Amino acid sequence: MSLDVVILAAGQGTRMRSKTPKVLHPLAGRPLVRHVVDTALSLDDARVHVVIGHGGDSVRSSLETVTGATNLSFCEQTEQKGTGHAVAQSLEGLGDGKVLVLYGDVPLIQTKTLQTLLDHVDDEHMALLTVTLDDPTGYGRIVRDDKRAVTAIVEHKDADAAQRYIRECNTGIMAMTSAQLKRWLPALSADNAQGEYYLTDVIAMAAADGVEVDASQPSSPVEVEGVNDRRQLAALERAYQRRQAEHLMSAGVGLADPARFDLRGDVTVGRDIQVDVNVILEGQVTLEDDVIIGPNCVIKDSVLRRGAVVKANSHLDGVEMGEESDCGPFARLRPGTRLGARAHVGNFVETKNANLADGVKAGHLTYLGDAEIGAGTNIGAGTITCNYDGANKHRTRIGENVFVGSNTALVAPVTVGHGATIAAGSTITREVAESDLAIARSRQTAKSGWQRPVKTPKS
Repeated sequence: MSLDVVILAAGQGTRMRSKTPKVLHPLAGRPLVRHVVDTALSLDDARVHVVIGHGGDSVRSSLETVTGATNLSFCEQTEQKGTGHAVAQSLEGLGDGKVLVLYGDVPLIQTKTLQTLLDHVDDEHMALLTVTLDDPTGYGRIVRDDKRAVTAIVEHKDADAAQRYIRECNTGIMAMTSAQLKRWLPALSADNAQGEYYLTDVIAMAAADGVEVDASQPSSPVEVEGVNDRRQLAALERAYQRRQAEHLMSAGVGLADPARFDLRGDVTVGRDIQVDVNVILEGQVTLEDDVIIGPNCVIKDSVLRRGAVVKANSHLDGVEMGEESDCGPFARLRPGTRLGARAHVGNFVETKNANLADGVKAGHLTYLGDAEIGAGTNIGAGTITCNYDGANKHRTRIGENVFVGSNTALVAPVTVGHGATIAAGSTITREVAESDLAIARSRQTAKSGWQRPVKTPKS
């Protein structure tokens, strides 16, 4: 049976106090709605329909790069008339199989939970996800008959005193056949306290039609928690990060403090990895065996090979660190940086589009941009590759086993041959041949008896 997933993402989210549509606020570096779409697309052969409204163009553009976007479509709700009205906007695009309704501001729902729900749907059954809460205030209540069958959902504002004591609550997530949905939606009424078309009213219609409502619950209430304000968003961020931390620790990653770790993307891990506090991993990150990451580091879209060490307060973006290489503390490795095995990049060193071969050392206070540096070369403190002429970038090529003295400026394009030595304080503008010593600085002079200027006394 085919599957259509309808995701409601048309609301403005006024309590967020933001010009950004609520479903585009980020959780773990991705928009809320992106989490829901990714989960929906993980279901077998799912076609996903996102109902957009406020900020619809922004929502649409934010999802254009989703993997599986060919199974993703959009429909617009121009007026906010309730959940039933929102789902109705998708009717024309639905197939003849099952329909699952999700919400763009409920980001932590799990594939397993949804699959369990869908497994209970057929011509005689629909499925409803409920949750039991200690404080159900504000939630729709699940009404059951004396045989414990679900007969209706009553919204909090419409519930009487007895119904408000019910602790089993509606999550809004439900599944049914397309035929059932197409039969029930046109019969919805807006005769209620909100003056809206409630999707939840289909439960009573199902009961009246003799369609059994199978209710199930998620493994944790956090799966069905929604975001209405920034406090709830922050709470779900921590819940998400705790889930990621527990998954990584189960895979053998050592986290110094799981409460002070953030994963904002996907990470592939090996064994015996150690991660200190306040580390952020973004994008696509690979950590091989025996990697060590110090405190307060940000690592984005990077690969750290076996035994690599990132010391405190370093920032890596688009980097590959070779086996047993290290960087930091306070290193910034920018996109296109490649460190060979046992290469060393020290404190206050910045690199960009630079290839440092095996055993290269750049200890401190250096900028290496658009550079090729051969194995075994030592880069002295204060060295810079002058790679930009104001219009174009140029490369610096340094051979193997070169010694570059401190405070050297290499004006690209320039080549330094294998085994060459560059004297400290030099400005290199021409090729240095293999094994040569290059000295490019003014000759030191001295004036005996030099009298320093003195301040003029104030009158």
